Amino acid sequence: MPFTRISLLAGKSPAYLAAVSDSLDRALVAAFEVPENDRFVAIHQHQPGELIFDRTYRGGPRSDDYIFFHITTGRMRSEETKARFYQRLVENLAQAPGVRPEDVMVSLVNATFEDWSFASGISAAAPAEETGR
Repeated sequence: MPFTRISLLAGKSPAYLAAVSDSLDRALVAAFEVPENDRFVAIHQHQPGELIFDRTYRGGPRSDDYIFFHITTGRMRSEETKARFYQRLVENLAQAPGVRPEDVMVSLVNATFEDWSFASGISAAAPAEETGR
């Protein structure tokens, strides 16, 4: 169950934001072994001067369409799985809403089940009888 924070400059339409979220979801399902309907995303739109990024560091040139994906996952993925995901994400975003691959940055952070509580203040690592699952 990944949770993704998406950061980008303000001013994009709701349709653009939906296409970004949909492109991410399709990449997670296809390449990252995430079940369908396991979608948790927070989109943060920043005013000029609030999202600071190097336009050329290890890629680029980055434009004002730069998007940063900070993805917290519940388990480790192999290097190959991560590489497939990165590639699928930029392909999806290029199709809709039309983001250039140079404008896509991703950071993956892994957390164990003990690091999550999905509801009711109960650890995700708790036995099923405690969670009602």
